[in-house]
Amino acid sequence: MTESSEWLIYRGAGEPHDGMSRLPPPPPWRDFSGRDGADGDGSQDRRLGGYRYLAELHRPGAEELEMINAALYLRRPLLVTGSPGAGKSTLAHSVAYELGLGEVLRWSIVSRSTLQDGLYHYDAIGRLQDVQIASQGGYGAAGGGPNAMEAIGSYIRLGPLGTALLPSATPRVLLIDELDKSDIDLPNDLLNVLEEGEFEIPELQRIADRLPDGEAEVLTDDGTKVRVRDGRVRCRAFPFVVLTSNGERDFPAPLMRRCIHLELGRPDHERLATFVRAHLGDEAARAGDDLIVRFLERSRSELLATDQLLNAIYLTDAAAPPSRDRLAELLIQRLDRPR
Repeated sequence: MTESSEWLIYRGAGEPHDGMSRLPPPPPWRDFSGRDGADGDGSQDRRLGGYRYLAELHRPGAEELEMINAALYLRRPLLVTGSPGAGKSTLAHSVAYELGLGEVLRWSIVSRSTLQDGLYHYDAIGRLQDVQIASQGGYGAAGGGPNAMEAIGSYIRLGPLGTALLPSATPRVLLIDELDKSDIDLPNDLLNVLEEGEFEIPELQRIADRLPDGEAEVLTDDGTKVRVRDGRVRCRAFPFVVLTSNGERDFPAPLMRRCIHLELGRPDHERLATFVRAHLGDEAARAGDDLIVRFLERSRSELLATDQLLNAIYLTDAAAPPSRDRLAELLIQRLDRPR
């Protein structure tokens, strides 16, 4: 290979070789190796914006700080709008980290998301199959024994929103990410739950009088077991809810009335450098400063995302190819270009 191609792992020469042994460690947001550990699957550290060190380093501006505290005081959801990479998701993690409110609950919205997805899921098919198996094998809890009613909770799992509304002395932090990607009905469907801070589970309400103390044990979104009384989940401390939007659509006035609205501008040099340091370290941030400057200049007239900048700095730092500038240009392409 020539010097200019030494960084290449795949050479396209049609000849097998051991190039994979030279592949450097993955960038932190694409590192899946922690899945076998005892402390979860590592997804909180992997996600851009969910990185613990980014939460530690996050320094909000004056307006951002005031709106966050307004939402905390008023117990209102915080609707955060801004371009990709402006720090919308980071905000939720920063609040949770500083105030000791535990791991952030995350509900990532897609076009098919419904309110039911956020509240709870009832596995009716799984329960029916277990009833059939138990009836074939004899009398048991799933098949109709004395614990059959209580066992229904084994087939119910609370979603992120449902888990956030569980009664607790201190609030949980809930990130409802990219609400603007939802179906047209979801923002309106959220209104009553966000206003009342409670919801019902009809599958449990129908049999509440046959449950011990009216309670059933169900699984939460983050994998713990809790008891729900009378089929109703009702918060004691309203969760700190952050709804994010990339500004791709307008929301109905009733939702806007119930939220504190914060609009984040484009990240400045300091925030971008902080982002890079949190994910790649101080040395990479210093080495990639020229890319940060060029990224800022282009973002004034082009739609760009911060993860494009991170990809470019990581690759040019890890591989250090002679064609550094050309590679960065290929990775940082405007997202709003005509197709």
